[in-house]
Amino acid sequence: MTIIDWIIVAMFLGTLVAIGYIFSRKNNNIDDYFVAGRAMPGWLVALAATGTSISAGTFVGSPELGFNTNLTYMMNLIAAIIGGSLVAAVILPKLYNAKTITIYGFIGDRFGETSKRANSIMFLIGQLFTSGSRLFIAAIAVSVILFGSIHFEFMIWSIIILGFISTIYTMLGGIKGLLYIDAFQTILIIFTAIVAFIIIYLAIDMPLSEIWATLTSGGMVKDPGVAAGMNPDGTLFGWSAGSKVKMFDTSLDPKLPYTIVGGVIGISFFRIAQYTTDHEFVQRQLTAKDVRKAGTSLIYSQLICLPTVMLFLGIGLLLFVLYKTNPEYDALGASFFTDARDIFPQFIKNHIPAGIRGLMIVGLLAAALSSFNSAINAMASSFVSDLYLPIRKERGHSVEGNADQLTSSRRMVILMGAILTGFAIITAVMQQSSGLNLVDFATGIMCFAYAGMIGVFLTAIFTRRGNTKSVLAALIAGALIIIPLMFQKQFFGQTYIAWCWWCPIGGIVSTLICLAGKPSDK
Repeated sequence: MTIIDWIIVAMFLGTLVAIGYIFSRKNNNIDDYFVAGRAMPGWLVALAATGTSISAGTFVGSPELGFNTNLTYMMNLIAAIIGGSLVAAVILPKLYNAKTITIYGFIGDRFGETSKRANSIMFLIGQLFTSGSRLFIAAIAVSVILFGSIHFEFMIWSIIILGFISTIYTMLGGIKGLLYIDAFQTILIIFTAIVAFIIIYLAIDMPLSEIWATLTSGGMVKDPGVAAGMNPDGTLFGWSAGSKVKMFDTSLDPKLPYTIVGGVIGISFFRIAQYTTDHEFVQRQLTAKDVRKAGTSLIYSQLICLPTVMLFLGIGLLLFVLYKTNPEYDALGASFFTDARDIFPQFIKNHIPAGIRGLMIVGLLAAALSSFNSAINAMASSFVSDLYLPIRKERGHSVEGNADQLTSSRRMVILMGAILTGFAIITAVMQQSSGLNLVDFATGIMCFAYAGMIGVFLTAIFTRRGNTKSVLAALIAGALIIIPLMFQKQFFGQTYIAWCWWCPIGGIVSTLICLAGKPSDK
């Protein structure tokens, strides 16, 4: 990196901290700090929610996915629109109108304090895995930029650097500051993706017709679970012929995640669970001025995500053409056909001109920090409002004053940031053991918490059944079901059921268990 690149990065980080500091003066109470007084405009909430959805998994993982596979991942985005629309129309109004600081307060109103705390704890545990994996994925790119490789030691330092930066400005500004920061970062991510796409296209130096022919008639798709690479003569092994621009897969094979059936049914269910039970995502909607703006912001955020992720998938496709048709282009070129996790960061480091490279790194940091800071704030809000303050009150040490509550909240943000940073190191080991690519790992690991919680929320919203015991049983059963599904390769030798079916399987079981509980007298 040149001095110009460092200046651009420093200006970006300084802007984030400045925004956080400005909004630190506008938080008068805990409601302001965690839900922005429910007074944010819909357009801002939509852009911020987009930033939460577009994580480092998109910036780093989607190019890997485009390089290795095709465009069938688009079913994930289509399913997000389907699931988001259903939640906005049917479920979100009930959560918004509950007027609780976290969505688990709604569960407390329905099933009691113990159930609320149990769901909050499950959310916190799930976020350790989920956001830890996102920070780990972001560290792949940062490690390449700063240290030139993804050796484990460099990855740890990259994780610590990202975690520290994100925690500082998240602690300062609260959710108000984060909404503006995330909106700003979303615009940066989209802009840098467009610039990168153009640069890679120009680097290929082939007519568009030849690029299209390479992607269709000359396309290759990596065989899952098989060692792959490139022979000295330029031929590939561990890859099968197939169109790289294939978007819709009619297969009924449960091992494939992005088929039409898997998307419309499996992933749509997963997205319903995500936008219903995950406070990291729902918290954005709770800050809107009214329930209608909350619902439309959720839908618009997913509509913005669709072309954005398409850009990053397209980057992966163009990188495939570049390295397949020009094996001498990069000394690392052949290695990407074995492991493409760092393909886009390596291109940024080695082939983007100074100045523009700094802009690309800013886009990367924006993608990494936008989702991680959301997780820190959501975890802190859940921990403070659902666990810390109520337990303090029960023990006769209640924190009553606004200033004291804000101080406690900021301390919890720092604590959550530190814990998440440490846990990201664990997820680095888990990803390699799972055998999943970066995107599937980051998405599938969310099911650990979602599978149990969606059963509880569906029971609470649509029925009058359930009690504390059935809630606890549903949460435990949902998590236990996901463990063998996530590590099928280690337990059974291969993957039989793709991640898109994990949440529906666990969710159906947990719903039945929660429904089995008779309504309490309350």
